[in-house]
Amino acid sequence: MTVDGQIQEDGGGTASCRLCGEHLSRTFVDLGCSPPCESYVPAAAIDAPEVFYPLHARICERCLLVQLPAYVDAKDIFSDYAYFSSYSDSWVRHAQRFVAEMTTLLGLGPDSLIVEVASNDGYLLRHAVSAGIPVVGVEPAANIAEVARERGIRTEVAFLGEETGRRIASTYGRADLVVGNNVFAHTPELLDFARGLRALVADSGTVSLEFPHLLRLIEGRQYDTIYHEHYSYFTLRTASAALATADLAVVDVVELRTHGGSLRVLARPTASAGSPSASVSKVLADEEKAGLHTVEGHTGFGEAVLDVKRELMSLLVEASREGLSVAGYGAPGKGNTLLNHCGIRSDLLSYTVDRSPAKQGLFLPGTRIPIYPPERLRETRPDLVLILPWNLRDEIMAQLSYVREWGGRFILPIPRPRIV
Repeated sequence: MTVDGQIQEDGGGTASCRLCGEHLSRTFVDLGCSPPCESYVPAAAIDAPEVFYPLHARICERCLLVQLPAYVDAKDIFSDYAYFSSYSDSWVRHAQRFVAEMTTLLGLGPDSLIVEVASNDGYLLRHAVSAGIPVVGVEPAANIAEVARERGIRTEVAFLGEETGRRIASTYGRADLVVGNNVFAHTPELLDFARGLRALVADSGTVSLEFPHLLRLIEGRQYDTIYHEHYSYFTLRTASAALATADLAVVDVVELRTHGGSLRVLARPTASAGSPSASVSKVLADEEKAGLHTVEGHTGFGEAVLDVKRELMSLLVEASREGLSVAGYGAPGKGNTLLNHCGIRSDLLSYTVDRSPAKQGLFLPGTRIPIYPPERLRETRPDLVLILPWNLRDEIMAQLSYVREWGGRFILPIPRPRIV
């Protein structure tokens, strides 16, 4: 449990740390219970019950990995998935820049191989294909893998582990570059996943992983990025420790603005790694200065979370009192954590919109708020639009500039709810 936002011994549960095996007895933050964030509700099931699972993040006292126990099996979440990366223009551009940078850095060409884990709909690998670089995608969701295949991208439907990695490497060869953008946190079998990365990469190759940085999550009060799909919340220290168990050494790190503040970690097999860059020392020093190399340095986040909840609820209740109409933009996983934790329902947020046809016509899990195409905003002209994927706020506010035609304004919920 948490008391006054501090980390407390919770005394219950039998969960063990997925990195070091220690019993997990300390709470990082307890967000109550919530349904899986991508379990959108079809109209035919609107009167059916939903299963809510604990959203209770703990910290390992031995290795300091912040994590959610695997309340929901990864196969239940990712085998049939509703998130298509290509619907975010800024994320596609990010992927395009990444491919260009790695091509130059590693000297990739027609004789190279890029393997992407959690390759989704081919949002990234399509840029490598355009550059004439052979690719293989590894995607557990068959429905999304099919979209990638239709785009001409070789894709294996599988969850990555050591056995899968060996099988793919035996079929296609070992990769010069293995990419894992926003997947490292998504695997409950962390050590097996790391061994899968090692099985895929050539002895002289590189593994590139991007994931939200726990330091920025805490600084920015980004608690809505905690949901059942995210099993682990990494610092550079804990990510390095996980990779080290699979004979992968971190050689460089880049701090990114994506997802509220992420790290791009480059790792290589230990025998060919060499000395790490100065950036590695710099990020580790920043984490240590923030206290994240001790258990005690993780305290206080629970109270910060309650501040966001109180402020957002006050803002929406006051808007309701004033007779202002409020709609949402986006149906991301983080939005479902936020709405369920705050207890926001359709009385305060009448609907939300999303560009993905796969989500339109459905209802948000838990809150049962309806999801419409973006055109709904122009039809109903809401006074306020709550941007749920706040990490894409610049892109979204540019797309929705027409909202200002009728005097509409935007609500950004994180790090402090405010109207802009």
